[in-house]
Amino acid sequence: MHFVVRLYRRYECSYTVGMKTAVSIPDEVFARAERLARRSKRSRSELFSAALSEYVARHAPDEVTEAMNRVCAAVNEPTDRLVAAASRRVLERSEW
Repeated sequence: MHFVVRLYRRYECSYTVGMKTAVSIPDEVFARAERLARRSKRSRSELFSAALSEYVARHAPDEVTEAMNRVCAAVNEPTDRLVAAASRRVLERSEW
């Protein structure tokens, strides 16, 4: 199934807020997404936006690491040995 929408900017005559774009989706994927949107009482746009956000988050782990490194550099406090040891024990017992 193909659906096409015009591209609008926020300040132009658009009935929704955000970027509109055209994508091609296999019929079966579109049908499954349509069913899921109806069951969850969400619009297709909400469903596709949530799915894409999750996909991007899962495939951009470096961004999370970089953000954490920036926070650690900003804090710039020496590591407490007790906290470090406790953290290490918790991480060793955690399933990744």
